[in-house]
Amino acid sequence: MSSPDAVHSTIPTATETAAAVLAGATTALAETQAALARIEASDPALGAFQIVRAEMALAEAAAVDARVAAGERLPLAGVPIAIKDNIPVAGEPMREGSAATSPEPRESDHEVVHRLRAAGAVIVGITRVPELCVFGTTDSVYGTTRNPWNTERTSGGSSGGSAAAVASGMVAVAHAADGMGSIRIPAANCGLVGIKPGPGLVPSDMGAHSWFGMSENGPLATTVADAALVLSVMAGRPGLATVSPPSRRLRIGLATGIPTPLATLDPQWKACAEAAAATLRKAGHEVVDLRIPYPADPLPVLARWFAGAADDAEHEGLADRLLEPRVRAHVRAGRVLRRLGGLRPGPVDRLRARVEAATADCDVLLTPALAQPGLLAEGWRHRSWVANMRGNIGYAPYAALWNLLGWPAAVVPAGWHSEARVPLAVQLVAHPAPDGAGEAMLLSVAAQLEAANPWMRVAPRP
Repeated sequence: MSSPDAVHSTIPTATETAAAVLAGATTALAETQAALARIEASDPALGAFQIVRAEMALAEAAAVDARVAAGERLPLAGVPIAIKDNIPVAGEPMREGSAATSPEPRESDHEVVHRLRAAGAVIVGITRVPELCVFGTTDSVYGTTRNPWNTERTSGGSSGGSAAAVASGMVAVAHAADGMGSIRIPAANCGLVGIKPGPGLVPSDMGAHSWFGMSENGPLATTVADAALVLSVMAGRPGLATVSPPSRRLRIGLATGIPTPLATLDPQWKACAEAAAATLRKAGHEVVDLRIPYPADPLPVLARWFAGAADDAEHEGLADRLLEPRVRAHVRAGRVLRRLGGLRPGPVDRLRARVEAATADCDVLLTPALAQPGLLAEGWRHRSWVANMRGNIGYAPYAALWNLLGWPAAVVPAGWHSEARVPLAVQLVAHPAPDGAGEAMLLSVAAQLEAANPWMRVAPRP
């Protein structure tokens, strides 16, 4: 595919769909039927969905139409949405990309699912993840999920199924979750807006303990307005749906330094971040070069990544022998690091103090979203744990620090990689703030980037 140079899509946004349903110009049933048709046409080539809930979705859409007819003003009225296969959906199994998990249906919805349903969204399906959501590529015993822009490459992980579903236009928005970058990495791979909120804004409650509090639920969308709308519903804060320009001139720290010696920064990804910084400077913000004090010792974040997966496996009662070899090694490493004291809070507290000191004068941080284009899609579940670790850290090192520290962060499309034939993107990070103020600031800056450099919302069909 040549470089996309036009903004074109016949797929309505979530915002447009909800407005049209409320106005009587369409129905939840019609929009759900259209989404199911798109899934039937596109998913065989992409592998985004673990479960398609065709019959149930149509029944739920009819119920939404009845609610609208009764006068309910639903913010997501009739919007088809996909749910990542790591939170419960009543009546459906939660497999987490693993043959070791139970095929029995879950009895109740996760609170985020409950809020989406209450807002009028229709759950058309559940999307694929790598086993236990551990890695930044989405392939498992259930299949490989591909990037709609270039099907040779991964859609990212662990929310790769959700990203592929949105980037292909099967649905306009999807639920995702982020413990080490699992919203932002797929968003960057697939040219989407993705936001990882800070702790406490959106209910987390994933697995044993949401990877020691590093994991957050959030949205994937093709526009900033859609991301804001879905985030507002997930958070139960309607005000977040209104994205306003920044109320003042912001100080933005451009940080293109490399977080780890295991990664090298692709020139096109670096140039993308610099171009986004120039756009924000032109919009009136002050942009300064920034050096983020990434940890020389990666153990604090790695230990929680490994031990979080180990605790999730124990929480679900999964037998080690049934796990993929790469995940089995990951889980065992987590148990060892826990025994050796790798989860001590002291190193994290000291790192947080260093990062806060280095960034205190900046309102927003701007980094590349990835260091390299996404990996080739095939075969990662058959490769060794070491190969997976090298591949994941080498291409996607910019996300995990903000999970460890609990800072809100977002990814915004920002260009096109001419060699890899995939989108480019930048990451925006804000200091934690009460009542969603940091997330609102990120959405505001993201909207300025979107307005200055609109992107093609949906990939052409493969």
